[in-house]
Amino acid sequence: MSPRVVVYTTTYCPYCVRAIGLLKKNGIGYREVDVTGDTEAREWLREKTGRRTVPQIFIDDRPIGGYDDLAALDKNGKLDQLCHG
Repeated sequence: MSPRVVVYTTTYCPYCVRAIGLLKKNGIGYREVDVTGDTEAREWLREKTGRRTVPQIFIDDRPIGGYDDLAALDKNGKLDQLCHG
């Protein structure tokens, strides 16, 4: 079974590090996809999410946004619900 959470990152992104740290802190498994220098992947992300920034986080193939969105879900208790049913 593949991870329900996918995080698209770049190597130079402090918010990517924070997002992964938050997932780890909550014991949430994830798959990281590094899109550094991958213009096709970055364009796909822009088309899928409407955003040019990373991280871009998907839960069950649904874009939920970036680090701030992930942190907001965690703060209001919805992150665990989304990731663990």
